[in-house]
Amino acid sequence: MLLILQILIVLGAIILGARIGSIGIGLAGGFGVLLLGLTGIPVTREDIPFDVIGIIMTVIAAISAMQRAGGMDYLVHVAERFLRKNPKQITFWAPVVTYLMTLFAGTGHTAFSTMPVIVEVAKEGNVRPSRPLSVAVVASQIAITASPISAAVVLMASLVEPMGVSYLTLLAVVIPSTFLAIFPTAIIANHLGKDLEDDPVYQDRLAKGLVAPSKGTSNYVPTRGAKASVWIFLASIILVMLYATAISEQLGLITDPTLPRNEAIMTIMLTAATVIVLITKIPADEILKTQVFRSGMSACVCVLGVAWLGTTIINAHIKEIQDLAGEVLQSSPWMLAVVLFFAAALLYSQAATTRALMPAALAMGVSPLTAVASFAAVSALFILPTYPTLLAAVEMDDTGSTRIGKYVFNHPFLIPGTVNIAIAVALGFLIGGVLI
Repeated sequence: MLLILQILIVLGAIILGARIGSIGIGLAGGFGVLLLGLTGIPVTREDIPFDVIGIIMTVIAAISAMQRAGGMDYLVHVAERFLRKNPKQITFWAPVVTYLMTLFAGTGHTAFSTMPVIVEVAKEGNVRPSRPLSVAVVASQIAITASPISAAVVLMASLVEPMGVSYLTLLAVVIPSTFLAIFPTAIIANHLGKDLEDDPVYQDRLAKGLVAPSKGTSNYVPTRGAKASVWIFLASIILVMLYATAISEQLGLITDPTLPRNEAIMTIMLTAATVIVLITKIPADEILKTQVFRSGMSACVCVLGVAWLGTTIINAHIKEIQDLAGEVLQSSPWMLAVVLFFAAALLYSQAATTRALMPAALAMGVSPLTAVASFAAVSALFILPTYPTLLAAVEMDDTGSTRIGKYVFNHPFLIPGTVNIAIAVALGFLIGGVLI
């Protein structure tokens, strides 16, 4: 009876957070931890993912400095020029752009800035905007599980490294599997929904003058320091990967390092932000006002509350979970991906889902291959149409083609997202079977 109460507390906190929206999922997660503690579950600071939060904070600080220096606008300009060269193939190239930007930045919030461009180019090519937008949003989410500097990847690496899977091997599996999954997903998305000329909602909005005409190519001029900020940030990512390689057990160029990988990521990112401020001469206090900084700090609170909540109840009942799910996962390892898929929809974060469930899965005897291949499933943030990038895509599509149906789940992101993750997991097993 007590277990049922505790499960209801967790579900209630998650639902409450989803209803509040934004940072509310993290606030309600902390409230749920308090209630779990009152039921007798031990609450400990060891269940708080401090490393994950620290990495998110420092990466966001560096990206925010780059954004204030004009680097994000420059990247969007480059993406716009690329997409306008292939307007008819926007469904294929838009997700490639959002994937690479997330891979580069370690946060899916970079997708916000590209969505207006995707809508514009889609209309110019007479392509239903919901098609490229749906795959682009999903690609920006799944790229988190492939980014060398994302908190989810760093956390996953720390879990599988003791089992013989290095950080570089993890990247060698997750990058190609998640990237290649984009293209079959785009093919399917290109057949979803009516063409614009046959869509009554679009035709009605067009007749009412609610669809803005294309603005054409923007007359963007990079600000002083925009390109420099991008190169500094890119150099910091390369430095992170080179250092991680140098201290890896496989290469062993640096033995017994005084600066472990997680701490290296944090210090390198803060250093990158410092160099950007000094070289571009931007006011440091204005970094706090950027959209990326606000979104990133909100993500920190969300990860704190939700991951703490999930880890607390799982650790309290790990024996029962092992007894209940251990045999199932041993006989059907792909079930781990299914569990992560639905958990991510509730936990609202790749890092939080990884932190809450992956240690328990590995403790049950799940193989490193299964864990790595299933990792992409923690990106199922599109099931409920409440995630910020998803809602932004709906708002920015003035054709009305990207809309949420009256049954909530009948939205244009569900099929592409599910297909994308299924293919990425299958490719993960295939590639991982060779490398792990």
